Amino acid sequence: MAETHRLAFTRDRPWREAEFTALLAQPNVFVTGDARAFALVRVAADEAELLTLATHPAHRRRGHARNLMQAWHVQAAARGATRAILEVAEDNIAARALYHACGYSECARRPDYYSASGGQPVDAILMDRPLPQAPQGQP
Repeated sequence: MAETHRLAFTRDRPWREAEFTALLAQPNVFVTGDARAFALVRVAADEAELLTLATHPAHRRRGHARNLMQAWHVQAAARGATRAILEVAEDNIAARALYHACGYSECARRPDYYSASGGQPVDAILMDRPLPQAPQGQP
């Protein structure tokens, strides 16, 4: 995961292997995907937060991210989450388009949260959407 994350996130500091290991040791964190693309998610009470989504550059534009979004939504709902949240840099147009296509809408902003190349501040956009509920009697 650390290698895919490093290749996918060239502007921001990629997460290190130790960070992934520490997160995955928590009982409320799960990952879905593989070396091509993965989503790391934390469920707390009735809320699921997308911590990171990364697609290896050699595997972009093949639907992996959209499939992962659907997969983690189902897994989070099975764990009791009813709402999904995430955060994205305002200038990350591709990610914002993906999230909008997956039913997310902006719910808040963190002004000047990120630094773009050249040190320019960029807002963080917080987005959310309801999660589909698992049918009664199924996980």
